[in-house]
Amino acid sequence: MALQLVVGDKNYSSWSLRAALAVELSGAVCEELRVRLYQPDSRARLLNHSPTGKVPVLVTEHGPVWDSLAIAEYLAERFPEAQLWPQDVAARALARSLCAEMHSGFGALRSHLPMDLARDQALAEVPTDAMADIERVCSLWADCRARFGAEGEFLFGRATLVDAFYAPVAARLRSYRVALPLVAAAYVETIYQWPAFVRWHEAALQEVKR
Repeated sequence: MALQLVVGDKNYSSWSLRAALAVELSGAVCEELRVRLYQPDSRARLLNHSPTGKVPVLVTEHGPVWDSLAIAEYLAERFPEAQLWPQDVAARALARSLCAEMHSGFGALRSHLPMDLARDQALAEVPTDAMADIERVCSLWADCRARFGAEGEFLFGRATLVDAFYAPVAARLRSYRVALPLVAAAYVETIYQWPAFVRWHEAALQEVKR
């Protein structure tokens, strides 16, 4: 059975973006099914695929796998040759911690700077709690780059699941024109040059034009 990834609106669904990038990293053959969100029939359509009625969900031969973190772990287990996590034990532990923190934290950043890939405008003022989240993100990125990023431009050198999880944050920082330290700014540029992200971004902009 071929995999099927059910996603929401590409311009707005940061959770869907994470899962889509994870699938790309795995190299798996996967059909994408997009369900428009915030429509009268959105929940009913999603319930055909996901027990939560939310995106993303990966439809597999083992049943549906929902939630971006669960999808990431499923793909890492199914496609070990893709090395979705760093191979070094210390690096892998840090990578998992970063993904968990992204998955459960940064509420102010999510709330005040929601993902909108078509946006290119700064806020009049970034709220204090959101700025604290941004500073935390920049600190995490700088630590990863300093400790494990010597072999490439991504957080752990080559692209891993951590980059899939933080790509939506990089997109927010670009969309809202947030001034960043040099390391963070360079990493945002890396994400915007990542072919997997470029494809998603271009599709999101086309989606908005329709």
